[in-house]
Amino acid sequence: MRRTTRIPSFAAAALIAAAGLSVAVPAEAQSRRAAPAAERSDWPARAAPAQARAVTFAAAAAPSGSLVLPLASEAELNARGASLDAATRQAIASAISAARFDYKPRQTLNLHGVGGWDRILIVGLGEAPKAADIQTAGIVAGRALNSQPGALTALATGLTADMASELATGLGIGHYRSDLYVTTGRDRPAPGALTVVADDVGNAQAHYRRGAALVEAMAWTRDVSNEPANVIYPETFVERARAAFAGVPGVEITVLDVPAMQRLGMGAILGSGQGSARPPRMLAVHYRGQGAPSAGPVALLGKGITFDSGGISLKPGSGMGNMKMDMSGAASVVGAVLALAKGGAPVDVVAVAALSENMPGGNAIRPADVLTAMNGKTIEIVSTDAEGRLVLADAVVWADTTMNPAAIVDVATLTGSVGGALGGDYAGLFSRHDALADQLKTAGEATGETLWQLPLHPSYVRATSSTIADIKNSGDGGAGAGTGAHFIGYFARPETPWAHLDIANMAFGGANDVKPAGSAGYSVRLLERFVRDFQPVAKEKGTGGY
Repeated sequence: MRRTTRIPSFAAAALIAAAGLSVAVPAEAQSRRAAPAAERSDWPARAAPAQARAVTFAAAAAPSGSLVLPLASEAELNARGASLDAATRQAIASAISAARFDYKPRQTLNLHGVGGWDRILIVGLGEAPKAADIQTAGIVAGRALNSQPGALTALATGLTADMASELATGLGIGHYRSDLYVTTGRDRPAPGALTVVADDVGNAQAHYRRGAALVEAMAWTRDVSNEPANVIYPETFVERARAAFAGVPGVEITVLDVPAMQRLGMGAILGSGQGSARPPRMLAVHYRGQGAPSAGPVALLGKGITFDSGGISLKPGSGMGNMKMDMSGAASVVGAVLALAKGGAPVDVVAVAALSENMPGGNAIRPADVLTAMNGKTIEIVSTDAEGRLVLADAVVWADTTMNPAAIVDVATLTGSVGGALGGDYAGLFSRHDALADQLKTAGEATGETLWQLPLHPSYVRATSSTIADIKNSGDGGAGAGTGAHFIGYFARPETPWAHLDIANMAFGGANDVKPAGSAGYSVRLLERFVRDFQPVAKEKGTGGY
């Protein structure tokens, strides 16, 4: 895979070391290299793509199709529904009273055939709603009205311009469908346009540039995560990323293939993938927007195990199919950068997707094998099913030593134990740098993708100590999420601000009122907000985390 191309400065040292065997070209040029789907014998017939609603903002809208009415209290009805006639408002008020609707977040009430509307959907906002609450109300409405034909109107009167945009963003996110290969029911006519009735139409429309980018990025992330492993594997993940960023200003893409990673000494990611016929890849998508700070990029690193069988340490058959989404961290970090780039954010950010398939082939690594990471540190393999931390080890070293990052945040569906600790309410956060962890928690609260900080206890050093190598890739039971985090952090320089997000309990699951079955696209919104608001953290040895 030898190609002569212009390379970005952050990867120059690594690419020279790799003897020019990696790729770094503007995104538009990259997209032309993807092979058509029809050329692959294992590519299933994709159903018709879901159609998105066109979005406009207006001062008023005539009754047509469906209406979304978000309310936090009874008093808001007359203000938010000022554009409705008195009879319609009275009918809504009577229905709210009869149903004992109490305006709780995500609560809904459906009315049909009232005031010239086919359907009116009332959505509760809760008391003193914040931006995340408004967006969530939009998501709930978008899910509920996903199959509703005709035009859609959402009343945002009385909301600020940015809140009106949040409502539109939520409606777009909620419109997502995960039935990618269901061949019936997806060929319905394109849905009617969405009109958001707002007080400040111009500013709401301007704010929605960011919202529209988030809607697109969330859909991309979920699509890639929901695809089966015979469609998305390391090489095709790269192709999807190239296509997504085609023509986006300020973006450069770098790809390391197997020879390049061999020359860089990336024995950890290479070892993780050597049991598969699908060769691993290391992908970096670097976006630098106009007005970005010059302190170095924020590096977002994602675990990209496109299918995790467990390798020689084979997983049980029950639920193994869900392991097609063990690359959700990689999808989310690339999705976050897609949102930032499409939204024109003035930031410097790089997404690194460490892509591998963990299979039990004849050349697969075994328990007790020893691998050598890019920085020369040796790793004893205790379990081949602890492979995500292996690919992230080389990703951390590569980012830390060649990209001069202002901070590193890795995202991974790493451990089942994080769900035992936090349930389905929080993703796990680990960091030695409290100033970095605080920014991530703030971004999580602002977006509704909440994090709970867990300790990096000194005992994790003993739990991962090896008698034959520098570190082993799994502890002996105990705090699985903590020892996994410690292992990844071991490969970051102590002075580099670093944090680890374990999203294994949040990344995917069954359908509910805010998502269809499959990927949640978790952490895309959190990371987009975090990078936009990022404040430099001192590059000194971290003393927090416990």
